Amino acid sequence: MSLRSPLGRVLGLGSAKSGYAHWWGQRLSATALVPLGLWFVLGMLGLSGDEYRTVAAWVGEPMHAILMILFLATLLFHSNLGVQMVVEDYIHHGPTRIISLVIVKFLHAALAVAGIYAVCSLSFGGQA
Repeated sequence: MSLRSPLGRVLGLGSAKSGYAHWWGQRLSATALVPLGLWFVLGMLGLSGDEYRTVAAWVGEPMHAILMILFLATLLFHSNLGVQMVVEDYIHHGPTRIISLVIVKFLHAALAVAGIYAVCSLSFGGQA
């Protein structure tokens, strides 16, 4: 007994079996963002009102710099997956969809590079 429709059986249509990795990536990145986000929010609350040098010194500490880079990378990875899904679901014209997906990838990659550069610049005292 099959749950597929007669038309689906004739056309051979069914699950593309490609959504699981995307779904799993979203769940893992969301789970990782919980402790990283809490660390970031608590750290920023502790630094509220401080001057640039104090914040730069805080980010410049090795553990904070590593956590900040992990936070940025995970946040942008999660964002990329979400925006990719929105584009795939709501843009149906083939070339427009492909161009939009490429732009989304490049923008997220550029934001990741800029964020990591900023953290490294603060960590190395503006020498990066």
